[in-house]
Amino acid sequence: MDRISVFSLSVLPPDPDALDDSRSQIQAQLRNFILEFRLDNAFIYRDQIRENVLVKQYYCDVDVAHLISYNEELAHKLQTEPADTIPLFEAALKQCTHRIVYPSQKADDLRLPQHQLLLHSSASIISIRDLNATNISHLVRIPGIVIGASTLSSKATALSIQCRNCQHMDTIPVSGGIAGVSLPRVCSRKRTEGDNSDKCPLDPYFVVHERCQFIDQQILKLQEAPDQVPVGELPRHIKISADRYLTNRVVPGTRCTIMGVFSIYQNKESKGSGNSAIAIRTPYLRAVGIHSDVDHTAKGNAIFSEEEEQEFLEMSRRPDLYSVFANCIAPSIYGNQDIKKAIACLLLGGSKKILPDGMKLRGDINVLLLGDPGTAKSQLLKFVEKVAPIAIYTSGKGSSAAGLTASVQRDTNTREFYLEGGAMVLADGGVVCIDEFDKMRDEDRVAIHEAMEQQTISIAKAGITTILNARTSVLAAANPIFGRYDDLKTPGENIDFQTTILSRFDMIFIVRDEHDRGRDERIARHVMGIQMGGRGVEEQTEAEISVEKMKRYISYCKSRMAPRLSPSAAEKLSSHFVSLRRQIHAHETSSQSRSSIPITIRQLEAITRISESLAKLTLTSLVTESHVDEAIRLFLASTMHAATATTGSSTLNANADLLAETQKVEEELRRRLPVGWSTALGQLKKEFVDGRGYSEQSLSRALGVLQRREVVQMRKGGSVVFRVAN
Repeated sequence: MDRISVFSLSVLPPDPDALDDSRSQIQAQLRNFILEFRLDNAFIYRDQIRENVLVKQYYCDVDVAHLISYNEELAHKLQTEPADTIPLFEAALKQCTHRIVYPSQKADDLRLPQHQLLLHSSASIISIRDLNATNISHLVRIPGIVIGASTLSSKATALSIQCRNCQHMDTIPVSGGIAGVSLPRVCSRKRTEGDNSDKCPLDPYFVVHERCQFIDQQILKLQEAPDQVPVGELPRHIKISADRYLTNRVVPGTRCTIMGVFSIYQNKESKGSGNSAIAIRTPYLRAVGIHSDVDHTAKGNAIFSEEEEQEFLEMSRRPDLYSVFANCIAPSIYGNQDIKKAIACLLLGGSKKILPDGMKLRGDINVLLLGDPGTAKSQLLKFVEKVAPIAIYTSGKGSSAAGLTASVQRDTNTREFYLEGGAMVLADGGVVCIDEFDKMRDEDRVAIHEAMEQQTISIAKAGITTILNARTSVLAAANPIFGRYDDLKTPGENIDFQTTILSRFDMIFIVRDEHDRGRDERIARHVMGIQMGGRGVEEQTEAEISVEKMKRYISYCKSRMAPRLSPSAAEKLSSHFVSLRRQIHAHETSSQSRSSIPITIRQLEAITRISESLAKLTLTSLVTESHVDEAIRLFLASTMHAATATTGSSTLNANADLLAETQKVEEELRRRLPVGWSTALGQLKKEFVDGRGYSEQSLSRALGVLQRREVVQMRKGGSVVFRVAN
């Protein structure tokens, strides 16, 4: 038979004194950690508290790794039960301040404010996408990019309430974060035996704001970094509640890692609607540490091992590094050597300069690829997005001015406005690749003027006036106005951009799909080789430098080098710029039209930036004349070639007789058409071509010139010519 044994079960609540003992024990251990922890015989947390309190800042920034090495069980408790442990830690900090800074005063006499615990760690990070129910109430570490930041609000930590009926006062503690508190529905005053007064009614309490205690609170919106989002997915975001010393640490566009307690709150929207489930809660993060990435270019990879640095230094000494680096940019695309070299310069960038009066000169290089369809422009942009440490790819048709710069949104709960950064703000310190640049609306294109030159984005909407950083390089690809580049027209007629936007591009490449049998055969063999075996016949598609190594090398160069011009290089640049201006002036005089691509002081700065980026590639601190020579060659092959490009032999620029004839037709048209008159185009052709013997080409050319100068207008589908002004 089974032996009958007596068993017992506790039916009473746990002893509160025992709980208090364990809490005080944990608090004592935390206090000992702050007072006793040493690193190289230095009490780092004692010293930190002393320094902070003397400047009236009551917080302590603790490394979780130090706590793990001191007491692993305590660190585990902080990790799994942060809501209980963090208040104990903050109370321990307050006791430590009393012992370290004010040891002679009594605790009752000394009224210290509440202290704040900040945590940082090198533990593994977890993506916003991977957060789930098992992480609730645990410490998590999340990387991302801040896309919105609210204004500061005051959050009560202790509510002072008073009964309307009997004037009874009470205080309710309020937990941190977004979660609120409900007022008690019944008066809690204790009645004496002789008290015969009426019972207080329901909901008697109101808040006495003057006696409440408040702290600063800010709500941030953290989004996944654009390069971490899987293809076809929307980027996820999460709300962050930052309070006290963590407020105003970051602005929209900042890449940072946030450590906090993964918490939940009741959303107002779901509370108000009757059909929502009462158990559904919205997650958010209560921040206990915000650490922004100082080096924008490295994106958290700023730490290079000694072996890696040695490898990069050896690579920089290679005499053929420039050509090898250019060939490794989109190696599966045949040819386009100068464009690849220009993209190498864009990835590295020049040196940013801050003048004594505070004026900033940008170091980022902007490149425009303008050309025929099927010349692999979009593939080059896609490769740059892959190889740049920070990059965002966008298409012109699907981008608005707000999406590229910044927008002002209204918070659904608080009804207040806050800023959300666009693509150029999120790519701060990197590259923005804009495809189909010509398909953008003009008002959207104007929005990026300021971002391309001043590298800031000014916002003045809904009462918010602010300036955001947009220190990005722009790589844009566009088609000419007719879809293909028309050889019978001047560059000005092919390029449908305003001079204002063109002057902001350091290099403008006209990519032509020329018909040449030998070249076509080579490209065809190359493409077939890639389609069949993964490598071209003409060029190896397996690059000598891998994409990951290129990305690290670019980060290394940008973080270590900021080259400056040598006196001889500066002299060469200035004298060459004067000759460039003279050439453009002579070209404009001979063609009797202003160049559509201007050569201004911006272009001198552009050549300087290209020279600096070439020096940066080889880790040279001084720009030499050889760097300047290559920069000038690149500039002549791109922007200068586009500005002075003459059309084919059958056009006006190449034929002086036709030019003279056009001028005559222009003068006669001015005499023939009085202001306000309209004439049929067929009538003009009869008069000028049949009657006076002028060529039809010169007549259409002259009409085009007068139309550009707004002297005449073409109406009714181009069949009627209307004279507007003198």
